[in-house]
Amino acid sequence: MKNHLKGIALHTAGLFGIKAHPKVRRKQPGQIPGTPVHTGARRMEEIRITLHDFDETHYHSAVISRIEKSAAYLENKSRTWIQVQGLHDLERLQSIWDYFGLHPLIQEDIVSTSQRPKVEVYEDVIFVVLRSVTLNEETRQLQSEQISLVLGKNYVLSFQESDEPVFEPVIRRIGTAGTRLRRLGPDYLTYALTDTVVDHYFVALDLLGELIERTEEAITAQPDPAELARIHTLRRDLIIMRKSIWSLRDGINTLIRDDLPLISADTKVFLRDVYDHIVQVIDSIETSREMVFSLYDMYMSGMSNRMNEVMKVLTIIATIFIPLTFVAGIYGMNFDPEASPWNMPELGMYFGYPVVMGFMLLISLGMLYYFRRRGWV
Repeated sequence: MKNHLKGIALHTAGLFGIKAHPKVRRKQPGQIPGTPVHTGARRMEEIRITLHDFDETHYHSAVISRIEKSAAYLENKSRTWIQVQGLHDLERLQSIWDYFGLHPLIQEDIVSTSQRPKVEVYEDVIFVVLRSVTLNEETRQLQSEQISLVLGKNYVLSFQESDEPVFEPVIRRIGTAGTRLRRLGPDYLTYALTDTVVDHYFVALDLLGELIERTEEAITAQPDPAELARIHTLRRDLIIMRKSIWSLRDGINTLIRDDLPLISADTKVFLRDVYDHIVQVIDSIETSREMVFSLYDMYMSGMSNRMNEVMKVLTIIATIFIPLTFVAGIYGMNFDPEASPWNMPELGMYFGYPVVMGFMLLISLGMLYYFRRRGWV
């Protein structure tokens, strides 16, 4: 029974919104800061490491088994992007972190998948945490995962929980000769990856907008308890999206405002565009949240109106039967009309029964006519 209820909860959570995941694991209290502990779900069988090396004249992409195979590319003047998919194998990840000399706190945050989006500046790298929200075309569900970026002098490291093709548009652009990605430095690549993640929020918001409109139409037609569950799911999804992008605004503003050696002036112009997109997303999320709140009010008003209609019908029926019950009660008294001095002549009449029934029918019709004239029915 417990497993059955759990299955219903997971199905409801994933019906219209972000796909439900198992409960998040957390590191044990008191551990040394910088201790990497994978707190997310295992979404891949094995970690995949893809190397993208490019400059204005060439582009090379290959899946590598060991990070040491990237040495030849990192030593030349080209730009190198190491794309890591899967965060469950801490041993392989540790080899990557040690190779690039990443700070222990960066290592911890990469595999702690409940991090809030942020930007942190270290001595030789810039660390960016993003929360990606993508649309599954088959299930029409929103899926969320953490993405971490590390910007170095001539390289970019990206860490994903799964093999979702979030960065496929960026890879296609890198493979096209003459693009700005091929000409500019790794800071522009970091911008492009961040911009792609932010662009997916617009797709997710479009889907949620369609679901909000569909739910509104269903509530307007006939309020149903199933619609209330959808409203709560939509509200929860919008809260998750809001938490996923709200703090990123401040991080991007840090990259724009501060004088950072790894961020060029040309890239800051594009980062301002990302900042503007983030503000648009936040505004859209707030608007959608207000619409969902209004859906709840609409649902409660619809249920109240529905209850009022039911009560009105029952009240009219009860009101009509009150005089009929009175008449029936009088003629239902037990006495002998011939022996009583105060007899009821109708009891002795040959047509007494149909006369009384007709009188009761006239009372009912008269009351219905009066109710209609007053606009009550």
